Amino acid sequence: METTSVLLHSKTIPFSFTISINNRKRKLSFRHHDKHLQSHLSNTSVLSGQNLKPVKTPSNPPFSLYLSTSSLKITGTHLLSPPKCSYSGAVSTEGLQTHQFLKPLKHLSLEKLKATLLELTPVDIIKWSAILSAAIAATKWTVNLVINPFFWMYFSWTWLFWPWFVAISLAVYGLYCFYKHSIGEASIFEQLAIVTSVFTWLTLVPPAHFSGYLQGWPFVFFFVYHYFFFFNVSVRKRLYGDYYARPHDPRWDLNPPRWCRLLFCVGVMAGHWLAAFEGPELHLIPGGWINVGVWILILATLLMQYNSTFYLAKYSEKVAVPSAVVQFGPYRWVRHPIYSSTLLLFVTYFIALRAPLSLLFVVAVCLMYYAQKAKMEEGLMIETFGEKYLEYMRKVQYKFIPLVY
Repeated sequence: METTSVLLHSKTIPFSFTISINNRKRKLSFRHHDKHLQSHLSNTSVLSGQNLKPVKTPSNPPFSLYLSTSSLKITGTHLLSPPKCSYSGAVSTEGLQTHQFLKPLKHLSLEKLKATLLELTPVDIIKWSAILSAAIAATKWTVNLVINPFFWMYFSWTWLFWPWFVAISLAVYGLYCFYKHSIGEASIFEQLAIVTSVFTWLTLVPPAHFSGYLQGWPFVFFFVYHYFFFFNVSVRKRLYGDYYARPHDPRWDLNPPRWCRLLFCVGVMAGHWLAAFEGPELHLIPGGWINVGVWILILATLLMQYNSTFYLAKYSEKVAVPSAVVQFGPYRWVRHPIYSSTLLLFVTYFIALRAPLSLLFVVAVCLMYYAQKAKMEEGLMIETFGEKYLEYMRKVQYKFIPLVY
């Protein structure tokens, strides 16, 4: 019956063949439009429900089954469309993600929740309570800030008078360039980006934060700081035709311990922020002829830095390695005029902002740092030049400030 069912419901290509029984030919035809199979075989049903018994095949079979090429004809030229069924081994991503998302909730029950709560220790309760409290406080602060009209008013002012997003982006890019500089892969532009980001957060960001806008001296010193520290690379350009440092004897790379350098950088940054906090608002700083002294100090600082760098490079190999004891230019008054010019630059900036207490703080930070560095350099100079440098030290007794220190 299964065979009959398959044949009845299958869509086959119509064809016919002939069965010969005792020299009598019977034609059997299969057509797709027939509802049942018909064969005019005599009283013999091949597919009947009677009990099937093994049949012995005689030596001379009474009938023969053969296919005739002439009688095998395709009655239709068109082929029936195959059944439309497909199989895909890929699982739906959306359904899988939903299933994975709901998987933890599938086995969630009140008993398991109760067991989890009973396993919590006092330390876990304190930890999760602190996290929940911080999240609630942060959410409350954010909501209050968003619905506060004064915040949006101040935000609009920052876009008009001081673009904070530019300063933050520049700081992030400066940190990236500093990382490349630390591994020796920073280009000239990236080195300039480091200097620009540092000076932005020294001279522009602090007064803009406390005043809400910028005008006057912060803009001036932003460019003065750049020009001041550009002298070092400009000397390389003048001597070698480019801005890159040359390899030299590493024993001349004298630096205090890392913690000392870090404290110096933090102290200088803190001093600039304290000056912006201590000084009056920018529009209250007087202008006119009263600021002539500040301009004189700026010119003296730039000239001192340029002459110190130039004379040191003139009597040095590869700029960083001195070949003689320099006793010309600013070296006639102090033994370390480059450090003195840096200190004078900071002092001039604090005078311009009218911040005397911050001035004293940054002077103390610079003197402590540069004193350690000068001690290391003088020891190496004595080791290299001997009596010549000792004689120079007796001749020029002051390290940084003439007649003072």
